[in-house]
Amino acid sequence: MITYDFTGRHAVVTGAGGGMGEAIARSLLEAGAAVTAIDLKPQPESLARHEGRLTYYTGDLADPAFISDTITRAGEAHGGIDYLANVAGVLWFGRDRSVLEMDMAVWDQVFAINLTAPALTARAAVPFMRKTGRGGAMVHFSTIQWYRGDPNPQDAYQASKAGLCALSKSLAMQLAAEGIRSNAICPGMTVTPLQARWDNDETLAAVAAYAPLGRIGTPQDMANAALFLLSDAAGYITGTELPVDGGLLMRM
Repeated sequence: MITYDFTGRHAVVTGAGGGMGEAIARSLLEAGAAVTAIDLKPQPESLARHEGRLTYYTGDLADPAFISDTITRAGEAHGGIDYLANVAGVLWFGRDRSVLEMDMAVWDQVFAINLTAPALTARAAVPFMRKTGRGGAMVHFSTIQWYRGDPNPQDAYQASKAGLCALSKSLAMQLAAEGIRSNAICPGMTVTPLQARWDNDETLAAVAAYAPLGRIGTPQDMANAALFLLSDAAGYITGTELPVDGGLLMRM
């Protein structure tokens, strides 16, 4: 197993209350990092044994004041921020449909969480990355869905996640000279609370069979990719999008 040493480093992880964000926060803690975890949901039990290096904030990432206050407090408490993982996001089946028919208030809400919140977390975190003098790294969670259309569209989700990849690339170019890297991860089919529709063994088996690698992704698969991109092992990688999809893009 590949292991990383993040001892003495500080990471901010959004969406840490479950799924991919929880797995990333836990993996960073297990690798020695101090983690500021943020979510609307309460702290998961899996993070409890690391409470000496964990600070958990519960709040709404659609609230700009909450983001600014929380990340400022985190950066000041730790003397800087080394890593930012923008994992929080929403996928609202039923409400998020074709832009030709959906309630545009839903569009605005999805964009507030999936795109504006990551923009604001980056805006708040970068000054604290500069403060460390070591550079830093960001990873933003998009989706392979933005590469294509869909006969059953979730247009706000897809467009906001495409925008997140564009934002990541722009930040990478702006900050490269300061040693601050920015990359995006594009998950494929992954078992998380967002995918509650996969609620029986038959459906799960059918979904798994569609992936060339023959299985559905796990939150730990995404955490493994995130830790690599945040680590010094990826020190010459910035401005890219990494699909973590079991080969699914080959079918698209």
